[in-house]
This record gives sequence, structure tokens and C-alpha cells, in this order.
Amino acid sequence: MLDALTADDAQRRAELEAILFPGDDPWSAQAFRDELRAGHLYLAAREQGVLVGYGGVALLPGRLGQSSEAEIHTIGVDPAHQGRGTGRALLDGLLAAAAGIGATTYLEVRTDNEAALRLYRATGFEVLGTRRRYYASGADAYTMRRLPRSPDRGAPAPDPR
Repeated sequence: MLDALTADDAQRRAELEAILFPGDDPWSAQAFRDELRAGHLYLAAREQGVLVGYGGVALLPGRLGQSSEAEIHTIGVDPAHQGRGTGRALLDGLLAAAAGIGATTYLEVRTDNEAALRLYRATGFEVLGTRRRYYASGADAYTMRRLPRSPDRGAPAPDPR
């Protein structure tokens, strides 16, 4: 069900983005192509060959004693396919990549997106703060964080200190 998002998916992804995030400055097809060229990890969920969901994360390995970080850029699922575990599968794939480098993972989410908030809390994210008028529509966002997890068990990684 999940595979790599490709440049060929950019137009369909932009169409979904416009449906999912109207008024919040949805990304263009070119913006998605630029993200792929930048080397960020993007996953695609497909049903019968059609893109029905996508998710992306930037992975920032730690250098010279710094901790690794990951930032989830986006997760989106076609409204006709929501409620079937697609968003969770995409998130799990992105979090597995973050766990692979021992990263603390961050994201922003609209404060009124209850479904996403339930999913993020269920996977270990906590709210760090609120960004007022973060989105183009004027909506607020929570900044959330998930501490590093072991790649094989999903448990918090041991403290390196």
C-alpha cells in the first residue's frame, strides 16, 4: 500500500492538497517536486494505482554530538479514503525513518484538527506550544514533539547520557 512518492505524483498530490487544506496556502505541484529534489523522504499511499495519501519528513542527522531531528512536513489523505488507517500507516512509515536515525520528531498541526491531534497523541507526540495565526487562513497551530524511539519496538530510545 505504501511506496515512494515520485515527481510523477506531484500533480495529483497538489490536487489533494487543495482539497485538504483550502485557505491555508496549499502546496503546488512544483513545490512537491522541489521537496523531492531536496532529498526529503516522501511516502505515497495508493489504491488501485491511484494516489490516495501522502506524507513527508525531513531527516536531519545529528553532527558532532548534536541530536538528530526530524520534521514531518505533511500528511494528507483523500477524504474518500479517510478513516481506514491510511494516515496512520503513512505516519508510522515516517516515524520509522526518524527512529532509524534516533531523531526527535517535530510537526505543526492545526489546533482544530481533532482527528490529527488524536493520531499524533496516540503515537507519542506532546504539545510544546502554540503558533498563533500560523496558517494562511489565520488558524493557529500546535508545535508537537515526539522523543526518539527505538526502531524495532517503538519504545523511547535509551537516554545516551
